[in-house]
Amino acid sequence: MKSQALTLFDLVERLSLLTRADLRQAGAAQGLQPVHLQVLFYLNQANRFSNTPQALTEYLGLTKGTVSQTVLVLARRRLISRYADPRDGRVVRLILAEGGTTLLKTLSAGGAWRDIVQTASPARVSSAMVVLRQVLVQVQAQSGKRSFGVCATCRHNQRLGPRSYFCGLLQEKLSSPEVRRICREHAPPLALDPVLSS
Repeated sequence: MKSQALTLFDLVERLSLLTRADLRQAGAAQGLQPVHLQVLFYLNQANRFSNTPQALTEYLGLTKGTVSQTVLVLARRRLISRYADPRDGRVVRLILAEGGTTLLKTLSAGGAWRDIVQTASPARVSSAMVVLRQVLVQVQAQSGKRSFGVCATCRHNQRLGPRSYFCGLLQEKLSSPEVRRICREHAPPLALDPVLSS
């Protein structure tokens, strides 16, 4: 009989395969590969500290060459824009262009998930999220990967006021919309830190 851990792994893997198959189908209809859509999804979530080719490479677990070629294709298709960082001209920043934003709206990623999850009780959804988050944090820590968590859940995030925040690590002010985005510099709260909580 399979352990619960292996059964959970099988379920996550199967869901991942189905999601990737949907991504391939959606991309093919637009003349794009799944990796192109993954970049668009990432840039739609990333904050201003995390919109570089290097961050993309780390987040997607791809080679620099693959990311470079993918960025070129998306820029040629006018789905993303590239610009030099105003503080450091050596750093390239990436943002969604209007075409990329429009494309993502037509894909409605996660729509089926949202509809299905809404049929479960909020308590069950919360329990599933806790377990999956714990597994994700542990796997990322064991493999030495960055968490790329939402800014608001980072131990460095400091609330200054109702809509004002400050990143203690980067010493930068943050707006309310920014703290809802994912960040390359994210550090899980100490209670979730697998090294400190084990």
